[in-house]
Amino acid sequence: MAGNNNFVAGIGSTNVDLLYSGIEKLPNEGEEIYSRDFSLQLGGGVPATLINIARLGICAKIATELGEDMFSLFARREFEKAGVKPLNLYKGQDMPLNVTSAIITPGDRTFFSYGKGSVEASDTAMEEAYKMCRGARVAIMQWGGFLPVYKKLREEGTILVFDCGWDDNMSLDRYRDYLDIADYYTPNQKEAQKITAADNPHKAAKILSDYFENVVVKLDSDGCLGMQKGEEFIVPPVKNIECADSTGAGDAFLAGFIYGLYYDYSFKDCLMFGNITGGKCVTEVGCLSAYVTENELLRQYELLKKLLD
Repeated sequence: MAGNNNFVAGIGSTNVDLLYSGIEKLPNEGEEIYSRDFSLQLGGGVPATLINIARLGICAKIATELGEDMFSLFARREFEKAGVKPLNLYKGQDMPLNVTSAIITPGDRTFFSYGKGSVEASDTAMEEAYKMCRGARVAIMQWGGFLPVYKKLREEGTILVFDCGWDDNMSLDRYRDYLDIADYYTPNQKEAQKITAADNPHKAAKILSDYFENVVVKLDSDGCLGMQKGEEFIVPPVKNIECADSTGAGDAFLAGFIYGLYYDYSFKDCLMFGNITGGKCVTEVGCLSAYVTENELLRQYELLKKLLD
């Protein structure tokens, strides 16, 4: 493989979140409600995963779209602080990223978003993204127009992790080209059941085992269901976690999971790392407020290993 094989890469839109919390209810039309707390952060998706990977001491690279607007400038600063240098694929004059206002009540979350959603996969963008990703030990795949880039990376030996998120139209046929080249797919139970048309996560995992030797189905607060060579098992969650906001938990899980892949840990250990990073994320509001360092991750991993052995 070309390159030093010492980094993780991804292609994806940058999201900026305006987080309003400490609200008892949503306002009716014409009403104004003040929140007790407010935070401006980078949002979820590939950027959040790569920032969490960088926080664990691994070099992380992202190909994304940034402009000269105030939110793009904020995003650049956040990437710089985390040590993730973005490759900017945007050539226009508008605001190319996504901006979301998240209103967090005691019962749930409500989102208002603006943006085009995904990175434009022009011929130039694909060429530049491939040059950046080439030589990565692990690359994060998302559904969209960059399939030719992922195919090249697969041929060169990069480990591909497919993390597409929710889609009302998701199905095995729709995502087949991605599933066929991915080494791992990391859905939550809702996504796994939707894509397989199964009525429970166990049946979904069984169907996904036709595509993957190692199957992942995240079970939210119940940990993670894994299947290896047809044998199902559960990796339990970290105990005594008080959930303040589940936003970004999947992205944080993916960072821990990729940490394990990067350092050649066993499949079960990778899931355990994911549970640790995902569990920490939900303890504060926002995708990137709460996180573990590499030392904290390894310390918790050793403690969990002793409990499970």
